[in-house]
Amino acid sequence: MASSYYSFNLRHLYPLQLPRPHRRSSFPAVDRLRSGSGLPPVYSGISYDLKLIGLRSGGCRFGHGRVHYGAFDVDLGDFSPVEDWGNNQGETADYMSFSSDGDDSDADAYRLAMLGHQRKRHRIRQGVLLNTGLIMFLLVVLLYVDWCAWRIVKLPLAPFHLTCPFVISAALASCAGYVCVPLLYSLKIHQIIRKEGSVRHSLKKRTPTMGGLFFVPVGVTVARFTAGFSSVEVAGAATATLAFSAIGLLDDIICLIKNHNSGLSAWIKIILEVAVGTWFSYWLHTTNISSPYVMKMLVPLPAPIGIVWLGKLYLMLASFCFVSMGNGVDLTDGLDGLAGGSAALAFIGMSIAVLPICSDLAIFGASMAGACVGFLLHNRYKASVFMGNTGSLALGGGLAAMACCTGMFFPLFISSGIFVLEASSVILQVMYFKTTKHLQGAGRRLFRMAPFHHHLELCGLKEPVIVGGAYIISSTLSLVAAYIGLISA
Repeated sequence: MASSYYSFNLRHLYPLQLPRPHRRSSFPAVDRLRSGSGLPPVYSGISYDLKLIGLRSGGCRFGHGRVHYGAFDVDLGDFSPVEDWGNNQGETADYMSFSSDGDDSDADAYRLAMLGHQRKRHRIRQGVLLNTGLIMFLLVVLLYVDWCAWRIVKLPLAPFHLTCPFVISAALASCAGYVCVPLLYSLKIHQIIRKEGSVRHSLKKRTPTMGGLFFVPVGVTVARFTAGFSSVEVAGAATATLAFSAIGLLDDIICLIKNHNSGLSAWIKIILEVAVGTWFSYWLHTTNISSPYVMKMLVPLPAPIGIVWLGKLYLMLASFCFVSMGNGVDLTDGLDGLAGGSAALAFIGMSIAVLPICSDLAIFGASMAGACVGFLLHNRYKASVFMGNTGSLALGGGLAAMACCTGMFFPLFISSGIFVLEASSVILQVMYFKTTKHLQGAGRRLFRMAPFHHHLELCGLKEPVIVGGAYIISSTLSLVAAYIGLISA
């Protein structure tokens, strides 16, 4: 953040006559400015009103003195820094100009006080709009699929076969959040922010993490109860999801102990993920799972290719799928609502794609999508909790398990296009840097920062704009993946 200086010309200080004594000024924004800049209160037992006359570059004058302080580079909670109050510097300058005439100065001070509250309400409104649009889209798609499901599977299914687990999981995950989020905050399980990230992310360092602890078990449990405990496919997918969640939980715990954003080393994490993927592949090879095909290890593809038998390569593809999906969702979890919303759309796309092959796994996907939506009610912009690696790795493991049980790898990588893009941006960034360093002696970067959503942030795009664009792309990809899955099966 630029180390610019701001000047407050203070005409005078006078005590406020209030019905109840308090230690804060009558304008909350002024209190936040005073606390954020490190300025001590004048008297601890008296509340003062600050008459702001002018704001200009150079310093801060109290009476006849002058006090200098730097730009806002500390945590201000839910208060936006001065340079974030407008969309550009011109707007900021307009916001910071005050009149020096009696009533005008009072009105301008009130304008400053209300500005922070307006910005906060604006942020909340953006998050609510994104969530509302996402939920309406998912409900319309699920209701339409349930209405014409008999044409897809040629078998009678229960009414609201996919909509019911989706709604139940969303409601339970949302209610669980109201209990668990305050608990996580009281336990001081806070997110560790990368120092090299965007400056705006420093305001999130007191946000609780490990939100996957309350929404992942909800999705798994609802799927098990709805599909029945006799469903082998749902049992295997649920076990893989919880195993990946355990890896993420271990990573989050180590991050908290070290007070650093790097927990498990990359190689140890990959080894654990490969171990889970190998176990799942062995389980697929030895377990009798329901399938419309006589043979195992088949990958349905659209015509004219048709069904492809991979043999032992199927097991290697399954392990790769687990590792790539887990890390892809983990890398995407960098903005409020980005990973959760994209995962919900990917689960819905996979649920429709696998419906002709295994209707129980379709229930699992709808239930996990509902759990993601319930979590988004707390993770929307501006987020009150993050899912952490506990949630992101679990979502990737669940998506991979659905594809491995049915052979729907092609629809998986289409519906998870956002995750593929984020992971690919990191790989390209590293390869480009090492290649240019080897050839030119100095490494160059392909993006300003990887993953790709941080590049868009540094290009000037706001979080809600990036997340909204990702939702639109993911919704389109999920519909395409669902269609390809249906015509392939």
